[in-house]
Amino acid sequence: MAAAGALLRAMHDATRGSELAGCSPVVCHHDAAPNNAVFVDGLPTAWIDFDTAAPGSPLEDLGYAAWTWCIASKCTVPVERQAEQVKILADAYGVQGPERGAVVDAILERQARNARFWAELMASPDTAPAEPEVLASRIEWSRREFAFTASNRSVFEDALA
Repeated sequence: MAAAGALLRAMHDATRGSELAGCSPVVCHHDAAPNNAVFVDGLPTAWIDFDTAAPGSPLEDLGYAAWTWCIASKCTVPVERQAEQVKILADAYGVQGPERGAVVDAILERQARNARFWAELMASPDTAPAEPEVLASRIEWSRREFAFTASNRSVFEDALA
């Protein structure tokens, strides 16, 4: 988890203040999930699949990474352990001060945004990248994860405090 946080920070630092970032602090990957990482000896060492990369706030990527690397509503891992993993990711990224309090909000925002993204695609079936059943399952997954994170908000916040 620490390697993923450090890798995300390195990508953001490489774009911080660049023309690519425009008026935003950094260029965000916007899909910094395990399925978009290259692993060497079990550790994430590079990102792939930059089709959604765009200028943004580091917390956008951190929220998505915390969700996709650490949180799973259908997981048998206790929520306290998931919260510890969020803390490890945030620590390795270097999140400090008031930003730590914004991490859970960033996770929830990315989960809600993900549900909206798939719902918008579903509303245009002629151009959707997947069958309606697949899109519906992605919407349901995003909403389930949002509900799980929201109902365990205090556990995640306590771990980050």
